[in-house]
Amino acid sequence: MGHRRFLPQAHRFRKQKKAFNGEAEHVRAPKPLSGAEVLDSLSGVEVVLGKGRRPSNTEGVWKKRSIFFDLPYWKDLLVRHNLDVMHIEKNVCESLIGTLLNIPGKTKDGENARLDMVAMGIRESLKPVSEEGKRTFLPAACYMLSRSEKKQFCYTLAELQQLQDEVVVTLCLLEKYFPPAFFDVMVHLTVHLPREIKFCGPVWLRWMYSMERYMKILKGYVRNRHRPEGCIIECYIAEEAVEFCSEYLANARTIGVPKGIEERIESRSGFKVIPIDYKTLCETHYYVLQNTTVVDPYMCEHLSFVRTLHPMKAKNEKWLQAEHKRSFSSWFKRKIETELARPENTISQQIRWLAHKPKREVLSYSGYGIGGYYYNTSDHDSRSTTQNSGVMVEAESLHMSTAKDKNPIYANMLYYGVIEDIWELNYTQFKIPVFQCKWVDNKGGVKVDENGFTLVDLNKEGDPNDQFIFASQAKQVFYVNDPNGGRWSVVLTTKPKLYDRGDVCDNIEETPSFSRGLPESDDIDNEDVAFVREDCEGIYVEEDTTSRKKRKRT
Repeated sequence: MGHRRFLPQAHRFRKQKKAFNGEAEHVRAPKPLSGAEVLDSLSGVEVVLGKGRRPSNTEGVWKKRSIFFDLPYWKDLLVRHNLDVMHIEKNVCESLIGTLLNIPGKTKDGENARLDMVAMGIRESLKPVSEEGKRTFLPAACYMLSRSEKKQFCYTLAELQQLQDEVVVTLCLLEKYFPPAFFDVMVHLTVHLPREIKFCGPVWLRWMYSMERYMKILKGYVRNRHRPEGCIIECYIAEEAVEFCSEYLANARTIGVPKGIEERIESRSGFKVIPIDYKTLCETHYYVLQNTTVVDPYMCEHLSFVRTLHPMKAKNEKWLQAEHKRSFSSWFKRKIETELARPENTISQQIRWLAHKPKREVLSYSGYGIGGYYYNTSDHDSRSTTQNSGVMVEAESLHMSTAKDKNPIYANMLYYGVIEDIWELNYTQFKIPVFQCKWVDNKGGVKVDENGFTLVDLNKEGDPNDQFIFASQAKQVFYVNDPNGGRWSVVLTTKPKLYDRGDVCDNIEETPSFSRGLPESDDIDNEDVAFVREDCEGIYVEEDTTSRKKRKRT
C-alpha cells in the first residue's frame, strides 16, 4: 500500500479516497538514502555474527550492519545492491495469478485479508459473513474470476505476454481493487526497478535466469545423492572433453545440440520444384518490376506513353493504372530489346534479365530465413506447435473513396497477412524470393481497440489479385486469439534476430510495447466503486479446528 506517494503531486489518484485507503494522499515520495546516511544510521546497531541469540533492537528499521561497509568506497556507491529481477518477477506474477485464480496457499485474499480491511474501515461490502456451522462466506470481490473466466485467463496467459512500463500507475490501479495483503515487499520493489536500470544498465546483465538454468543442468549431473560434488565434477569434465574433441573433427555437429537459430536464419527448408500458371507468373513478374529501383524510369515512361496513347482516358486514373499494369511487361521487353540493338548501350545485366519473364518452374519452400526472421508457410504452421507465418508490410497503395471513384490517391498503409507459399523466381542469372500471402482486408478486417491493441480478422480476405511481396519487405508478426471476440486476433510484433558472420551478436533491443498505454480513468474520486461482483460465486472458508486449538494453547 501507499504507492500513491510516488506519483506526481497533481496526479488524479492522489485525490481519490474510497478507491484506496479512505484518505487523500499528500505525502511526497521518500528520497533514497545515500551510503553515508545509511552508514550514519547504522552507527548504533550491535552486530552479532553466527546463529546465536541476537540482541533485540526496537529502535529504527536496521537490524544488521553489512560487512561491505568496511570497504572504503562502499558508502559512495549509488547502488549498493542489485534487485533480483528474476525473483521479483516470479513472486509478483505468483501473487497476481494466485489472487486472480484463488489458488490455495498462493492467494493474498482470504478471511484474514478481509478482516484487515474491516479493521482499516475500507471496503466493508467485502466483510466476511459467518454462517451456521463452521463456515464463513467471503463475498465475490471485483477481482475474482468465474470458472469460465479462469479457463479463458489460463488460455490467454499461455499465449500472450504484455509489457507494462507505467509501474507506479499500474500498482495504484491494483490498490483500488486488490486487498492490502497483496502488496508485499516484492510487489513494492517493482517501483525501484527503473531507478536501478538507470544506474546499472539493462537487467539482462544482472538477472539470475542464466544462473538458475545452469543450476538445473548441474543438478542433472548428480547420480549419487551422497556425493553430489563428485558427480558434478565428473560429468562436467567428461562433457568438456567431448566438446574439445569435437572441435577437431571437420563438419562435425555435437550430439544432442540442436541447430542454433543463427544457422536457421538465412536458411531454407522444404525444397521442391513446382510449375505455375501464366497468369500468376505475369502477376509476380509485374510485382518484381514495380518494386525494383532500376526499373522506375521505365515505369514512369510507360505511364506517360499510355496517357499519350489514350488521351480520352487521361483523367481516369483507375483505368490508367489497370492498363499500365496489363501492358507494361511486354512494352518493357520490347523497349530493352530495341536499346540492346544499338552498338553503344548502357543496359545493365540486371535490366537485361528482368526484361524477360522468370522461368515457369519456381522453387517452393516451406521455411525461409531472411533479414533476421525465419518464416514458415501457413500449411507448415498448421502441423506445428509454433507460429511463423504471420507477416506485416508497409506499402503504398491506391485508395478510392467509392467504387466509382476515378481519381484515387496514393497513401502508405500497414497490411497484415499470412504466408501461403514461399517461392524463388529464377531469372537465370539471379533468383528473387517472394512470399505469396493471404492479406486481411483493411476496410473491415483491421481495427484498434480502446487499449491500443491492433486486432485483425483473418477470415476477411483482401484483394486476391495483389498477393505477392519481396521476402526482404516482410516483417514478422504473431496473431493471438482475442478472448473478448472470437473472430478477432491480436497482432504482436517482434524484433529480428541479427547475426554477423563472426561473433554471434543478438539484437538485444527491447521489444516495443504491444499497446499504446494504460487506459485513462476518471479525474475525480469515484464514490460508487463496485468492490463486489454479483455475477460470480463467493468463497466458503471452513474453520480450521487445529489452528483454533493452537491459538487457545498459546
